[in-house]
Amino acid sequence: MRVLRLSLAALAVGAAFAQPAHAGLFEDDEARKYIKVLEARIQANDDAAKQRSEQLNTQMQEQLQTLRRSLLDLNGQIDMLRGEVAKLRGTNEQLARDLSETQRKLVDQSQSVEARLKPLEPQKVSLDGREFQVSPDERSQYEAAIGIVRRGDFTEAVAALNGFLKRYPSSGYTDSVRFWLGNAQYGKRDYKDAIATFKAFVSANADHPRAPEALLALANCQIELKDNRNARRTLDDLIKTYPRTEAAQAAKERLAALK
Repeated sequence: MRVLRLSLAALAVGAAFAQPAHAGLFEDDEARKYIKVLEARIQANDDAAKQRSEQLNTQMQEQLQTLRRSLLDLNGQIDMLRGEVAKLRGTNEQLARDLSETQRKLVDQSQSVEARLKPLEPQKVSLDGREFQVSPDERSQYEAAIGIVRRGDFTEAVAALNGFLKRYPSSGYTDSVRFWLGNAQYGKRDYKDAIATFKAFVSANADHPRAPEALLALANCQIELKDNRNARRTLDDLIKTYPRTEAAQAAKERLAALK
């Protein structure tokens, strides 16, 4: 600014002295006044510029402060978000672990339930050339009753077989149970009951694989009761109806002995 003042003053002086001497437009006092006016204007411009500079500087400082606060707020928000993300990540990891543990427990429980239910599921059984479904308890009781017959405890066997028929009247084991019931009754020497059981068995199951054996057992019961006439009739029916069976061959021998 000082250089600018000097230049303007020099210009003013130069302009004053550059005029022809005879014009007399500028005297020394007038030149000084003019210079002072210019200096005042320059000072005013300097003051205005300085004031403007200070205002701009103040505004910039305020803007910087505002920007710093905004940055601080933003950084705080970022830190908060990072904390929430970390917390959510930890929660998700815990949820994933909980889910995995729950799934494992469900699998274990499912396997446990299946293991418990499996013994209760119906089972396919093949007996005397026939297949049918039975419950585990049904099969267990049948096998227990047949076991009693095989060990020769016929009184207990009759009770067990009759009990089975009452509990499972529609069982696939029914025909076999009746056959063995007749044998148990024969073993007890309850020949009349055995005859009734074998007759009912053959009447209801003429095509059963054990029907020839039932007729032979029926004839034996009649023989034990000294009813040889009906015994011969039974043996004749056996030979005619089931001629190629082992029971028929035995019937021929028994029939020959009766004569």
